[in-house]
Amino acid sequence: MRFLLDENLSPRLGELLAAAGHDTVHVRDIGLRSARDLVILERARAEGRTLISADTDFGQVLADSGALLPSVILLRRESDRPASRQAELVLANLDQVLGDLDAGAIVVLDATRVRIRRLPVKSDQDPQ
Repeated sequence: MRFLLDENLSPRLGELLAAAGHDTVHVRDIGLRSARDLVILERARAEGRTLISADTDFGQVLADSGALLPSVILLRRESDRPASRQAELVLANLDQVLGDLDAGAIVVLDATRVRIRRLPVKSDQDPQ
């Protein structure tokens, strides 16, 4: 899998995911430190990467845009945990959510559950 890590996550997480065989880059390494969310999402989309972040704003940006990609993994209540724990969480759940990520989804991971919302996200007021 190809990942782009947001700046609120440690580069060590990227090293651990790369060691597990995933093509992983950190926004700091590609000149996107402090970049706007839309710029980061566009870079992930252009490179076919899933964004991993602890910033819930990305879900709202995707919902507002109506975009089908890129997929986003949100690490909830995990930003204070060590990178090794974050990597374990992502890797332990990746097989379960791989199809959703490939199709376009927001996947929320925390220590006790996995939530998946397929893209495009529709508000409760949008007709189905």
